[in-house]
Amino acid sequence: MKRLTCLVTVFVLWVGLFWSLDLVVLGAGVFFALLVSTYLSDVFPDRIYMILTPRRWVFFLLYLPYFFYYCLKANVDVALRVIHPDLPIRPGIVKVRTTLKSEMAKTFLANSITLTPGTLTVDIDGDDFYIHWINIYTDDPAKRTAEICGRFEPMLRRIFE
Repeated sequence: MKRLTCLVTVFVLWVGLFWSLDLVVLGAGVFFALLVSTYLSDVFPDRIYMILTPRRWVFFLLYLPYFFYYCLKANVDVALRVIHPDLPIRPGIVKVRTTLKSEMAKTFLANSITLTPGTLTVDIDGDDFYIHWINIYTDDPAKRTAEICGRFEPMLRRIFE
């Protein structure tokens, strides 16, 4: 079922990109959809049908401005740290634990952390994320997790789990 879903999705994307019903284009689309689904169906998400839920789309559309707000806030913070020499910079790698379970949610969380200036996801080991943080101001793992992951996890849980 997973391979069939991958095949149909790739073929629909092919037709959508070429926007042609010419037999040569459709034949090439079938060929490449078969090729991609044969080699990449293992990395295709398990429950792709969940993407069709309107509630998830609403939360995703709410997540975008939410993410952009924190991204803008982090941009200003990093810019001030670069410009103003008195602001502290104490970089280091911290370990935070996520409560997200699906691989797609963890991937989005890692990308959200990395795209936010001042943080960079270095590694993911199960539920543990290793993050390079520009200013480590606390040694408490719960506070670090709340500061780095806590703002994104509730929204991503509603979208992906």
